[in-house]
Amino acid sequence: MAPSTVIASLSLLATLVQGYANPGSCTGACIVHDPTVIQRNSDGKYFRFSTGNKISYASSSSINGPWTNLGSMLPAGSSINLAGNKDLWAPDAHFINGAYHVYYSVSTFGSQNSAIGLAKSATMEPGSWVDLGSTGISSSASKNYNAIDANLINAGGAYYMNFGSFWSDIFQAPMDSSATKVASSSHNIAFKPTGTHAVEGAYMYQHGNFYYLFYSMGICCNYDKSRPPAGAEYKIMVCRSTSPTGGFVDKNGVACTNGGGSVVLESHGHVYGPGGQGIFTDSSLGPVLYYHYVDTTVGFADGQKRFGWNKIDFSSGWPVV
Repeated sequence: MAPSTVIASLSLLATLVQGYANPGSCTGACIVHDPTVIQRNSDGKYFRFSTGNKISYASSSSINGPWTNLGSMLPAGSSINLAGNKDLWAPDAHFINGAYHVYYSVSTFGSQNSAIGLAKSATMEPGSWVDLGSTGISSSASKNYNAIDANLINAGGAYYMNFGSFWSDIFQAPMDSSATKVASSSHNIAFKPTGTHAVEGAYMYQHGNFYYLFYSMGICCNYDKSRPPAGAEYKIMVCRSTSPTGGFVDKNGVACTNGGGSVVLESHGHVYGPGGQGIFTDSSLGPVLYYHYVDTTVGFADGQKRFGWNKIDFSSGWPVV
């Protein structure tokens, strides 16, 4: 066995024996909700976008920080004509066709009147963002899904948008070749048929021959007012498939459309309610899982959620942090 394989195996064993790894360090502007992280191609600089402040964003020379606030991505809000177009949610960042794309959600808490929008920039510098408005993915009370928590994946040159929250949970729709507009109707890829259907925040990531569908499950918010029963709080789950468009199952072979899902990260130590996650391939660290969490040594309020990240190991065929 090669030395690198032995080291990876020992690292994985240590994590399994000791439990979940603690979040990597974060300095500077570390209070976030629903983060997304991307590195700029020209210089490797990190940019992080998050819910609130018409999409808050920050930059850093390292994923550890220090993170510097850059203000609002869209200071005027979204051009989408829906309630909530000045309070944008759950961004998702990608580099596509020579430009940086950030998809965002327009909605209000608990409402099904929602839409997914898009902003573009060549540099990600403040003032460079152009709002393109709606991608054509929207929802209302007449539909069985909610059009929030957008996540785009490029699978073999084809673009797919994963989205959804509660109602019938997570859906997917094909996008056009520019990844700016929906191309056809959506279909369900994850559904929890019992309980509160608290499934949302999809993020799909390809590693090897598998597509991994990460999502958040449980009660996300207002922990300072009322904490749920132990285990009912936010946690990060996963299913996988050899296809990006369906057939996702958990470690036990249970379909993700029938309540399947395996835990990736849950409350442990001072980490409570991790979720709002994403995955990206860091230029030096390799695959990284990032998320927000409540640091119980600080406080439980939504406005105190912190940015967390961990290297993620796929050597067993399933992600381990």
